[in-house]
Amino acid sequence: MKNIVIIGAGPAGLMAAISAAKHNTNSNVTLIEKNERAGRKLMITGKGRCNVTNNCDIDTLLLNVAKNPRFMYSAFSAFPSSSVMGFFEGAGVPLKTERGNRVFPVSDKAVDIVDALVKTARKAGVKTVNDKVVEIKTENGVISEVVLSSGNSICADSCLIATGGMSYSVTGSTGDGYRLAQELGHTVTDIKPSLVPLICHEGFCSHLSGLSLKNVTFSVFEDGKKKPVFKELGEMLFTHFGVSGPLVLSASAYIKNLEKKKYIAYIDLKPALTLEQLDNRILRDFEEQKNKDFSNSLDKLLPKSLIPVVVRLSGIDSSTKVNQISREQRRNLCALLKALPLHIEGFRPVEEAIITSGGISVKEINPTTMESKIVKGLFFAGEVIDVDAFTGGFNLQIAFSTGYVAGKNM
Repeated sequence: MKNIVIIGAGPAGLMAAISAAKHNTNSNVTLIEKNERAGRKLMITGKGRCNVTNNCDIDTLLLNVAKNPRFMYSAFSAFPSSSVMGFFEGAGVPLKTERGNRVFPVSDKAVDIVDALVKTARKAGVKTVNDKVVEIKTENGVISEVVLSSGNSICADSCLIATGGMSYSVTGSTGDGYRLAQELGHTVTDIKPSLVPLICHEGFCSHLSGLSLKNVTFSVFEDGKKKPVFKELGEMLFTHFGVSGPLVLSASAYIKNLEKKKYIAYIDLKPALTLEQLDNRILRDFEEQKNKDFSNSLDKLLPKSLIPVVVRLSGIDSSTKVNQISREQRRNLCALLKALPLHIEGFRPVEEAIITSGGISVKEINPTTMESKIVKGLFFAGEVIDVDAFTGGFNLQIAFSTGYVAGKNM
């Protein structure tokens, strides 16, 4: 009997265990998880709803991989999003497709996804051990043994590292896999946060903390460039340090080399209106309240907490009567509402990121099998690899595809 050991019971590890058990019937498959419960990070994805995958073709999957997309071609071909959807439907979890082809369980409960993976693994004969791996041993360059913190060890003919990255470290993603891989001679590229809140220079962000904006356009420009690196309509949130929310997390994946390059974000507070239409709208509001102070005239246009900020940035004195505001001042106000500027100073820590950018170098992994090119019998899957994607279910698709391929080839 062959001994297959999988480290990490997240989406990649669970899918790998299921795939290994189904494709290698004459094997013992052992799944090692240091948490008491499998899939802890999976439980909180998509605000607890779990955006399982994206209902799209392979070309679209590849277009949404931010780093090393070519590495993913074989894995996506072997186990595309249609296969992921078929797997969960077959495991008794009905799915639905929402805006942007995002796929969720009909129940809107991430726990249903985790339970389906755990039950399928158990049914396939996978044995789970709750312990932490401290070392992976080799003999003549081949995997031989996995040593646990309890002092026990497990004989292994092949071993998969699927320990995740360093994001949401409270769920157990503490970078263990990087250390284990490095001890076996692998290169780990720079670890950075991705899909992460942004720190902004503007002090007014802290005054707006907690304010959520819906149906706004968030654009990010590299300083000096005319074309945005990111532009999308949606929802965002002001925080004590800057900005967060779905739009901002998505935008963060497009911001590269922040230590060398400068980026400016702009919020279009009224994306449905052109500058001309917005000017007419403000003019109507002003005519209705001719004798009001400027600071009291924007109630119909903006959230209450945002008004003092806009008044200050507009350069118009707050006590100016609206019937005294010039056409040029009004035009400048329109321009501000269409492009409220934010200077991006940095990312929040990797522990607050949804995913980690960086990981085991793809140059050292066979893309068709997920096996190490350095150590025979060593495999990788999921976020521990130097591959990451944009939001919309693409990162979980990477986990499931690489997990499936690794498990099959172990």
